[in-house]
Amino acid sequence: MKVLVTGANGQLGTDVMAVLAQRGTAAVGTDVDTLDLTDAAAVRALFAAQQPDAVIHCAAFTDVNAAEQARERCFAVNEGATRNVAAACAACGAKLLYTSTDYVFGDSGTAFLETDAEKRPCNVYGESKLAGEQAVQALCSRAFIVRISWVFGLHGKNFVKTMLRLSETHDTLRVVDDQIGSPTYTADLAPLLVDMIGSDRYGVYHATNEGVCSWAEFAAEIFRQAGRPTQVEPVPSADYPSPAVRPLNSRLSKASLDAAGFARLPDWRDALRRFLSDL
Repeated sequence: MKVLVTGANGQLGTDVMAVLAQRGTAAVGTDVDTLDLTDAAAVRALFAAQQPDAVIHCAAFTDVNAAEQARERCFAVNEGATRNVAAACAACGAKLLYTSTDYVFGDSGTAFLETDAEKRPCNVYGESKLAGEQAVQALCSRAFIVRISWVFGLHGKNFVKTMLRLSETHDTLRVVDDQIGSPTYTADLAPLLVDMIGSDRYGVYHATNEGVCSWAEFAAEIFRQAGRPTQVEPVPSADYPSPAVRPLNSRLSKASLDAAGFARLPDWRDALRRFLSDL
């Protein structure tokens, strides 16, 4: 099997490429500096040249706040580029795995199911990723849609690295405590995505590390495990305004993972411990 990975130099794509290499799977990576996925002709040319059997589509516009002022560009990448990739997969019979987000949902009091039909994204980023999901479902029958959340890894920027950096100059940090979700370590997620693309168990999945917490609880655990004295002052979202509205509830059901026989990821605290050790 030959796998094409988009966003191969990003936080998740780098780990996906590493797992494919470890398993001896032929892989080709592309990123924004080598290919504009919003160019449909360029995408078709890439597929014609590489003839992939499967695609793990990690490339995305992920700056949630910037998306509010760059809606057209955000949709061009998260919907338009995804549509181009899905169409190319359909044309050559390749499998497609599309990484989506908890932000396609709005808020509810319970964990969102993979099959929940009602989705009310509360920001442009969520809207664009939902549009990407719809493009995949419309164009590619051999597809996996994998919703992930609160991602952190060794490559690129993320919440853990930001907290560690700020702890060097702050005794106390104000962090929101009314947004609940599951942190997800790319080193745990990448092997699962590679397992999926090697199967024919197509469908919609949620993949995060186990357990839930607030951002404030996440920050406090980062400082505790890292041995930093910085204290966390929990605050409501209303006291920490940002250009993009964030959902208060990002809990995701793992029913599809269980039903398909894929192993759940380890607890997020264990993932954080390994991340800090690797870092």
